Formats: sequence, C-alpha cells, structure tokens
Amino acid sequence: MTQPDANKKRRLHPDILKLGLVSFLTDLSSEMIFSVFAIFFTTVAGASSALLGLIEGLADFSASSLNYLAGWLSDRSGRRKWFATAGYAFSTIAKLILLISTSVAGLSIFRVIERLGKGFRGPPRDAWLSSIAVSESRGYAFGVHKALDKAGAVLGPLAAYGLLSWLGESRSTYTTLFLLAFIPAVVSVLVLTRIPEHKGVAHERENLQQNWQQLSQGFKRFLIPAGVFALAYFSLGFILLKAHLLGFSVTNAVLLYALFNATCVFAAPLIGRLGDKVGRARIIVLGYAVYALINFWLIFAASQWEVVAIFAIYGLFYAIDESQSKAFIADLEPERRATAVGLYNFVTGVLYLPASLVAGALWIITPEMVFLLAVALSLLAILVFVVLRPRGSVEGSRHDQ
Repeated sequence: MTQPDANKKRRLHPDILKLGLVSFLTDLSSEMIFSVFAIFFTTVAGASSALLGLIEGLADFSASSLNYLAGWLSDRSGRRKWFATAGYAFSTIAKLILLISTSVAGLSIFRVIERLGKGFRGPPRDAWLSSIAVSESRGYAFGVHKALDKAGAVLGPLAAYGLLSWLGESRSTYTTLFLLAFIPAVVSVLVLTRIPEHKGVAHERENLQQNWQQLSQGFKRFLIPAGVFALAYFSLGFILLKAHLLGFSVTNAVLLYALFNATCVFAAPLIGRLGDKVGRARIIVLGYAVYALINFWLIFAASQWEVVAIFAIYGLFYAIDESQSKAFIADLEPERRATAVGLYNFVTGVLYLPASLVAGALWIITPEMVFLLAVALSLLAILVFVVLRPRGSVEGSRHDQ
C-alpha cells in the first residue's frame, strides 16, 4: 500500500465528526443532569441508596430494552438515520419531565424514561459509524466519536458546577439547571437532521429468530464474558457516593465527574489507535483488568486524593469499554452490526439491573462489599474471555479483519 493510500485509510469520514457533534451536544445536556442526579436524588429529594440502586438498574435496563429491537429494525430496513433521530428526539422530550416535577417520583420516571431514547438510537448510530469507518482505523474512529461524546460530558458537569457555585445548592438552582440542559438537547436533534443518510444492507424478510441464527459464532461467544462483566458493572453513582462519604460536597463531586469524562476524552482516540495496532481483543481484556483495579482500590481508599486518582483512571476504563467494545463487535459481525450492537447492549443492560440492585443492598451493609464483588466478577470475565477466545482472540483481532 502506498503512503497516500495509507493516509486515506486513516482519514476520518466527515460524518463521523458530525455524529460526534450530535453526541457532544446530547452529552452536554444529559451530563449537566446526571452529574448531580445521584446526590440530588438521595440528599435533596430524600430517596434512599437502595432506591437509587433500583432506579439506576431500571435506567440501565430501560436503555437496553429496545436495543435489540432497534438494531433488528435498522438492519431489516437498512436505515440508520431515522432510528437514530427518533431516539435522540425521545430523550430530548423526556427531559421536559424535570421541568414539571423534581419529586422522587418525577426524578425516577425521568431517569428511566429518558434512557429509552438512548436504547433506541445507539445500535443504528453505531452501525452507521462502523459503515463509514474503514477497518484499519475503526478503533480510532470510534475513539474520536467517544472523545467528542465525552467532551460534552466534561462541559456538562462544569456548567453544573458553575451554576451551583453561583446560585447555591438549592432546589430552585436545580430547576434552572434542568431548564438550561434542555437547550443543547434540542440543538443536537436539529444537527442530526442535517446529516445525510448512509443506509446499510437491508434484510427485509428476516425475522428475529433468523436474524439471531445469522449472527457470527465469534460474536455469540463474546456475549458470555461481556455478560459476566456486566454483573460487576454497577452505576457510577455508587462511586460518587463513596466520594461523598470521604468528604466531597455535591458541587465538588461534580468536578470529579468532569475529571472522569476529561480523562475519557483524551484516552479514547489513543486507546482506539492502540487497538488498531495490537488487536481490539487485548484492549477488551485490558478494560476488564482496569475495572478490577479501580474497585480493588476503592475497597481501601480513605483519602480524597485517592478518590481523585480513581476517577481519572475510571475515565481510562470507560474509554475502553464504551468505544472499543463496539469496534470489536463491528469486527466480529460485519453485516448485521446494528443487531449485534443492539443485542450486546440488551444482554449487558438486562444484567446491569441485578448488578445495581445487589450493589444498593450491599451498600447498606458495607460499601466495601460492593467493590469486592466487582473485583471478583471482573477477574472471572477475563478468565471466560481467554478461555472462549472470540474470533479476534487475545492475540489480536486485527488479523481477523
């Protein structure tokens, strides 16, 4: 391959950056809210940590409940833009609930309903991304998209921090915050409507059972360690609660959330480049190991500087898990990518519910038990992944592309 050809393959399609802008605006909106949600829900609205675990688990389940259906419908029709736009629009409309009620019931309904839109837009959008990103730089493309996505998640908490610092931590301030967060969500939908459609191959006569049968064996094997790891993947809200126990105020906890997202922004493209070079399977295993390390440290963490370091490392883990798992799935399943991403999200999301419920219950006994269980399950996921060796094994998925 000549140097110009190699450079062309490494170049990002402009629509990847446009989709990244949509995600940036959406996360700017959502993370203004989510950066304060766990502590606001428990300390201002007065909900218990057990209820937080239930709502976070239901939110994760809600986000995954429509994934398989959305992916199948997208692959069946070959359409990506319509389904992605519908999902983004639904999440935007759901944010109106916060302008009506900030009671425990209203907050709970919002948290669960808003995630339905995320579940519907994710698989078609990720299939859209994978179809316009060449395999040699697919990890980098997903990494750049995730970096833009999480850049909004950096500015969102910072905007929340500025507002809380300026107006004070009162219920009226949170109402103002929720109103301001609605604006970039609307703009994101408008931007998405301006991006041209990039259709996939339609499978019009394929029902759900036939669709499942046509998925690759490598992808189906990957679902098993992914499912084991999902049981360890409780809500970030519990780590924020740990920070609160160690003396961080609601306002300062927002800064921790911004730090986590900032680390993800810088790490995601670099991790993507690394995955393109050494194989994405190695990166998946690395993600499981980093998560185990984070939770092991949380068992013993007793100072604020440790919490700061943990949130920075958590951003590295998130960059791996949220971007490179999708790139790995695109390697394993080249034709029915929306379905594969949707099924992956559905399986892991269903398991997030018991994970968060168990975390909420164990937190009442002792927070250390939550983190110890996460360590054990993360190490088990690594073992299962190595034993099953999904196509694109630990030696390097790049050789199977």
